[in-house]
Amino acid sequence: MKASFFKFALLISTVCFSQTNAYEISFENAVHHEAKVKVHFPQVGTDTLTVRMSRTSPGRYALHEFAKNVYDFKAIDSQGNLLKVMRPDPYQWAITGHDGEVRISYTLFANRGDGTYSQIDETHAHLNIPATFMYAPSYANRAIVIDFKVRKDLNWKVATQLPLVSGTTYSAPDLYYFMDSPTEISNFHLKEFQVSSADKSQTIQLALHHKGSQEETDAYFEKVKKVVLAEKDVYGELPDFDYGTYTFLACYIPNASGDGMEHRNSTILTSTRSLAEGGMERNIGTVSHEFFHAWNVERIRPKSLEPFDFEEANMSGELWFAEGFTSYYTNLILCRAGLLSDEEYVQRLRGTFNYVWNSPGRKFFTPIEMSYQAPFVDAATSVDPVNRGNTFISYYSYGSMLGLALDLSLRQHNLNLDEYMKLVWQTYGRTEKPYTISDLHETLVGYAGEAFGNNFFNTYIYQSEMPDYTSLLDSVGVELSQNPELPYLGVVVNTEVPHRIQRTPVIGSPAYKAGLEQGDVITAINEVSIPNGQRFEEYIKSFKVGDRLKIDFERFGSKKSTSVLLEASAAYTLSLMETNSKKPSASIIKNRIAWLHGK
Repeated sequence: MKASFFKFALLISTVCFSQTNAYEISFENAVHHEAKVKVHFPQVGTDTLTVRMSRTSPGRYALHEFAKNVYDFKAIDSQGNLLKVMRPDPYQWAITGHDGEVRISYTLFANRGDGTYSQIDETHAHLNIPATFMYAPSYANRAIVIDFKVRKDLNWKVATQLPLVSGTTYSAPDLYYFMDSPTEISNFHLKEFQVSSADKSQTIQLALHHKGSQEETDAYFEKVKKVVLAEKDVYGELPDFDYGTYTFLACYIPNASGDGMEHRNSTILTSTRSLAEGGMERNIGTVSHEFFHAWNVERIRPKSLEPFDFEEANMSGELWFAEGFTSYYTNLILCRAGLLSDEEYVQRLRGTFNYVWNSPGRKFFTPIEMSYQAPFVDAATSVDPVNRGNTFISYYSYGSMLGLALDLSLRQHNLNLDEYMKLVWQTYGRTEKPYTISDLHETLVGYAGEAFGNNFFNTYIYQSEMPDYTSLLDSVGVELSQNPELPYLGVVVNTEVPHRIQRTPVIGSPAYKAGLEQGDVITAINEVSIPNGQRFEEYIKSFKVGDRLKIDFERFGSKKSTSVLLEASAAYTLSLMETNSKKPSASIIKNRIAWLHGK
């Protein structure tokens, strides 16, 4: 133990100043998902040094108790003497009796490869920094160096937004940048290209860890390039990346967990889908979403998230814009980049449109208040049942549909959302001045006029009204319709026996009015058993709107029955007018091209 730490101290003395905190991580026991971490804190000026694990991670808003995966903690002084350690709470280690230097070591267990947690095995070391490394809050402003002890026997390399010092040693100017710098260590493929912007050239990299071929990597990177350039066109320029490089850290492997997470100069992309098995088309949407965040959220930054708190949940009322408007552009960019057809783009609007505008959640919360729910829903976990199906609409989806409405509304006044986003970028993003909701409101007023700006915010942001999508979509040749003959019950039921209701019935639905509840087992409808293997919603379509059904069911072992009156489904269909044998005018086609292709 002592010799190992002295060797580590010799290393840091050659690469950093005396008030730089130095980290080292190694992966000898990667097969069992363990890493060994060492940290050196020089010139400790207080009797007690408190170190801790973060409870949050940049880009996430809920709490994540990373301390639970730390064990075998030890602390020594400069002479190798063991120091006294106390635990004031589950997240902290208080160290006393030192001689001005503290060196700690611990074992980390990590086995979830996504945008929040870390995963260590013999395929890679996928490191989200808050989930991996302890820190001393009192020395958050100190520079950091870190040595990643890669497994040379596994041909590992390092990909990260951290600037390279030498070899496998990297640096960070302070704790905040360190925490915001995920790192992929594996035998990845690396591709890059140069993009000129604002009289300078910057590098866009793809570090792709997958089991596919170099040819697949090359083909996928061409899609990435198209996305990057299409998003640059929205804002007119790339952000000024801190070290001249932006890196996509992509892990498309069976042991990953699907996710995407933005960071200042990089993003994590994880999926179990290989490029050969659908990932070439389906994974690119996450690329589009996360790179758009390089502007919207990383630099166009809500004031409510500044500074980001690593000890408590982070709440923001602006997520309908930061996440939601980014979600609106996700597929729109794919269409503009030629990766989705116009018809495919419109078809993809349908699910989100129905989810948002047919949800009873709008009765309870505005888009701002939906954003406040993030600490409860953003990969947060709880053991007690909740009623979110009836009370919550994802700020991603809600904001996406508001972005659609704002874009089409602006276009009816010879304006567009691209120019509004560009104005927000120039005012708050390029200058990195954190914004408030009032700032967004005032910017829209300045761009589109007082009446337009006030109406949009007062009606759809501060309240929860639904825009007139029929006329908005009609202006770009998209037909919005409902089928009054489609019957609706309002429950999701298992296809196989037992036919159990899987979710809480939708508030106001026929099932809700009839007193059916999640967990009930439907045994018969009108004295007839439900055909085993048939989708329940398809079976309901054999009846008609206005039919009254006798439903027999079991609840907690007791047999019950109720009467249900089928109503017409409120589901919307969105389709290009041409698919319904309607010919849009030349002016409508022109509007559509301008909308979907940015022309």
